[in-house]
Amino acid sequence: MQPHSQGGRGVFRAEEQGVIVWIGSPDEAKRNPGQLSPVARAAPDFASLHPGYQGAYPPCAVSCLTLRCQRPKPPRLQTIRFPVALPPLDSPQWHTSFRAFLWGARSIGATVLTLVLFATYLGIGALAHDSGFSLGWTLASTAFVWAGPAQIIVITTLGSGATVLQSAIAVTVSAIRLFPMVVSVLPMMRTEQTKRRHLILVAHLTAVTLWVECFRFLPQVPRNRRIAFIHGLGCGLVTVCLIANTIGYMLAANLTPLFAAGMLMLTPLAFLFSTARNCRELADVIALVLGLLLFPLAAMLNSGVDILVSGVVAGTIAYAVHRARAGIVGARA
Repeated sequence: MQPHSQGGRGVFRAEEQGVIVWIGSPDEAKRNPGQLSPVARAAPDFASLHPGYQGAYPPCAVSCLTLRCQRPKPPRLQTIRFPVALPPLDSPQWHTSFRAFLWGARSIGATVLTLVLFATYLGIGALAHDSGFSLGWTLASTAFVWAGPAQIIVITTLGSGATVLQSAIAVTVSAIRLFPMVVSVLPMMRTEQTKRRHLILVAHLTAVTLWVECFRFLPQVPRNRRIAFIHGLGCGLVTVCLIANTIGYMLAANLTPLFAAGMLMLTPLAFLFSTARNCRELADVIALVLGLLLFPLAAMLNSGVDILVSGVVAGTIAYAVHRARAGIVGARA
């Protein structure tokens, strides 16, 4: 709320109230009681209307006179977000692990990535059908691999005649990218009573989608119920993808190759936009932008690990910048 000069008096635009108010004396307020807004009548002291105000006028000499209402502002373009209505941290609904599991399963409707996964696994189901795999094998690979890119690797390598060992090695190499995500998520769920066996299913369910949503959901969940919540969220996402697999497998005969490929592209695009949305620090922005800019150069190496090379280089530079800025701030302090 910024003061403006008009007629020698201070004018404050109270946008949250939708009015423009004068700063005047209590005597002026008494002479013009009809011009006072209901809010000003109830609280003629400007300090009580805006506790953060620390201007030149003392609270005892301030009154609010409404002159005119502001015109409504045009609506701004905002990001569409699904509502997340989790209970408060001290709510009785968190008292049992089963209820936490149900809240996690229910939360799949609070993220747009659920729709992205559904469309992606439609394409994976169609790809498995065209590669000659059975529906049961497709569903089992979704449940046990639980990573879209890795599942595409399994289908394409085995479908092209590679051995199971070669396919397993390729999937393992692609899964290395998930290791930092698991490492960053597990500390958010551990308590003094947590044992390693409690984290096995969580580690398996942690893919890019779950990793992104953990940072949004877990602060709203009590720590001793976070594992059960993630079990529910992860199992809910897997169930959605199994349904999408089945539908895509059944519709494979009616899907053109171009349309199926387009649905598979939704996953990397959604993850890219989600990562950009979650960038909070300068280092995050540097790593993302440099990774995108360096990838074409890394692709010219024809090394087969283009994404890994560009990601490591960009992340290292971003980390160096972060450490340098932290050192400068520390030296000034």
